[in-house]
Amino acid sequence: MGVVYYANFLVYFERVRNEILRDINYSYIDMEKNGLLLPVIEAHCEYSVPAKYDDYLEILGWFGENKGCRIKVFCEVMRNNTLLASGYTIHVCLSAVSLKPIRIPEEIT
Repeated sequence: MGVVYYANFLVYFERVRNEILRDINYSYIDMEKNGLLLPVIEAHCEYSVPAKYDDYLEILGWFGENKGCRIKVFCEVMRNNTLLASGYTIHVCLSAVSLKPIRIPEEIT
């Protein structure tokens, strides 16, 4: 078909989330070293225009709503200023030891 498989957009969302954490000097590795996990509990993606193989894509992301132990991460996938897909993932912060929800660290908010 020559277009990017739809599920790859969720991989792009994950990649941009890791870059956001790096940008605030709190990588996922640092989070795990501090005994925290941030699993996805919901994912949503709206597709507007297909991406094609070998397209140069710009992937934008930002942290949005933060409520206690949950955080929403918004994402957009662009090609030449054209929105291809947008969506979000919702994560819950867990203790790596107890696997119980804990408040999102200040470093992320």
